Amino acid sequence: MKKDAFLNELRNRLSGLPQSDIEDRIAFFGEMIDGRMEDGMSEEDAVAAMEPIDTIVGQIMSEIPLSQLVKTRVKPEKGHKAWKIVLLICLFPIWFPLLIAFGSVLFSLLVAVWSVIFSFYIVAGSLVIASFACIIATGAYFGIGRILAGVGGIGAIFVCIGLSILFFLLSMAMTKGMVLLTRKIFIGFKTSFVGKEA
Repeated sequence: MKKDAFLNELRNRLSGLPQSDIEDRIAFFGEMIDGRMEDGMSEEDAVAAMEPIDTIVGQIMSEIPLSQLVKTRVKPEKGHKAWKIVLLICLFPIWFPLLIAFGSVLFSLLVAVWSVIFSFYIVAGSLVIASFACIIATGAYFGIGRILAGVGGIGAIFVCIGLSILFFLLSMAMTKGMVLLTRKIFIGFKTSFVGKEA
């Protein structure tokens, strides 16, 4: 792909952003390609060395505040039509409770998922405490001469430590996944909000 084609495609994908932001981004990536060409790369190789356009657009969307996008996309109309205002007021008993219900469901799902993740951290911590308790109990068993119980205590120590590591790793993976999912949903929301300019 040539530099102009790459920059034009990027410009089209960012068409819903403020024009000044688009021009800044296009200039930045154009200079990046030019710098690679000055280092000896061909134009096609310099463009191929860039990240995919989807990745670039995702990074740009994550950097731009949602409030800036709203100001750009939502422009107040000059004088509202009377039928729009009447319709909005008449349908308020329908759309407002639906909006609150939708927000409540999303919030509940978020709280539920984070509660599960938090419980995994609690289980991992409890297993660490249990392993210390097993160490103390094993020492006591060996101290009073109950060798078989002491050997069983050593096994319990390893089981508790192994399970605590497993639950901690699961907790970390779920946390990273949830953060990544939340970020992708937010970027997707911003991208769909920007859309394409007519």
